[in-house]
Amino acid sequence: MTAAGIDRLGIGMLSVFGLPPVELVNLAADLGCRFVSAALQGMPLVPLGYPRFSLTDDAGLRQAVLAAMDDRGVRISLGDGFLVLPGADVRAFRADLDVLAELGVPRINVVSLDPDVPRSFDQFAALTDLAAQLGIQTLVEPVPGLTVGDLPTALAAVDHVARPDFRLLIDTMHVVRSGSSAADLAAIDPTRIGYAQLNDTTLRPRTENYMEEAMFERMVPGEGELPLRDILSVLPSDIVIELEVPRRQLALAGVSPIDRLRPCVGAARRLLSEIA
Repeated sequence: MTAAGIDRLGIGMLSVFGLPPVELVNLAADLGCRFVSAALQGMPLVPLGYPRFSLTDDAGLRQAVLAAMDDRGVRISLGDGFLVLPGADVRAFRADLDVLAELGVPRINVVSLDPDVPRSFDQFAALTDLAAQLGIQTLVEPVPGLTVGDLPTALAAVDHVARPDFRLLIDTMHVVRSGSSAADLAAIDPTRIGYAQLNDTTLRPRTENYMEEAMFERMVPGEGELPLRDILSVLPSDIVIELEVPRRQLALAGVSPIDRLRPCVGAARRLLSEIA
């Protein structure tokens, strides 16, 4: 196992269902991971008793997060939760981007809920320009059922924006369920891929509602049917590999975040060691 393989693992915010950010930083460090993703507004998706939080409004919380990151050697690798919405302008995100810049966040992720594809692409470009003014890169994530629902559409968005700081986020569940393969990923210029989210699932849907499964019940890497080794082997070797493995059933049964995620971290390390 190379040190690089360990060093690029992160814990995704979706995996912990609204766990406050200082606790998430400590969780990642306790698991030996250097990165976390974060949303500015914490709204628990599962009734686990976590308080709501706002990194945008709470300067004290921001300082606590910065102190925890410095103390534990963890960084926020991704600001998540940026949405293109019908009739809304992404330039309204300026204050949120200022907060992420204060926290040293290097990149954000955006998806579109606006069915107007050309407008979505233009909004991606506007957001990328806005974020770049603060030294923040922008990623687009193809998600089945959303406006950018597959890899070809995401690549078209990258072509439209035509900036090196607008790249792809590859989520293993989404990319496979939308019909793409490791060979499709291998055919992409690696400089166009900026981040990955690792998880497993079955090839066929387990529920009628795709987003229900995606948001709440994914599988430990290696316990499903996705070709994870093949996918990881063709992704750039220097990008963050974030574990996005929400497991609601276990959470509601009282299994702690560290116990839900420890097997995921171990599985990710094994996979990365096999392709090193």
